[in-house]
Amino acid sequence: MAKGAGALVLALFCVLGIALVQRQGWLDGLNAGLMGMAGRARDSGAGTAVTWIMQLASAVGGTAARFALLVACVIALWGIARRRALWLLWVTVGGTLLNLSLKQVFAAPRPDLLPHLDLVRSYGFPSGHAAGNMIFFGALAMLAGRRSVYVGMGLAIALIGISRVWLGVHWPSDVLAGWIEGLGWLALCGIWLPAGRGVDGRMDAGAPGDEPAPFR
Repeated sequence: MAKGAGALVLALFCVLGIALVQRQGWLDGLNAGLMGMAGRARDSGAGTAVTWIMQLASAVGGTAARFALLVACVIALWGIARRRALWLLWVTVGGTLLNLSLKQVFAAPRPDLLPHLDLVRSYGFPSGHAAGNMIFFGALAMLAGRRSVYVGMGLAIALIGISRVWLGVHWPSDVLAGWIEGLGWLALCGIWLPAGRGVDGRMDAGAPGDEPAPFR
């Protein structure tokens, strides 16, 4: 418990540090440079096709689509691994609430360097897409416990995060902070990861005496 809580606290301190550095303008050059590269790529010959891919990735990683996927996963797991379904549910919902709270605390505006290619209404820091998908897809990878799943989920997380910069609605530092926030939350929630296939070789069906496995 102490290790998980410590990891989350460390992650939140990192998020705070990024916020302070960003607010002082020390990341302006890096943020503007990377987003400027995205803007030039958007205007290139392949920019239209890439933008379509980025919009699709961003839509899949949006709150509505992510929670639709969450409901589908919970339903699929419910009959065979109820504890795992409940764990996935509260990890994702709790992480979303954490991100919404941090957005209100920092109240950071969205970048205006490029025209926005997505409709946004909330504050920009830390990125909800980056944090939410790190938490959701990361939790799925933890439940599966397979290297191939970790790689696939990692690629999805990276693509969704990059898409937010490409679409002009997040600074790269917003995305980085979201990823760090998500990792910290997963480290804490991993303490209660239910035992099952990919964790200790057993399938958790909510049987009596089935204890949570520690996060590794």
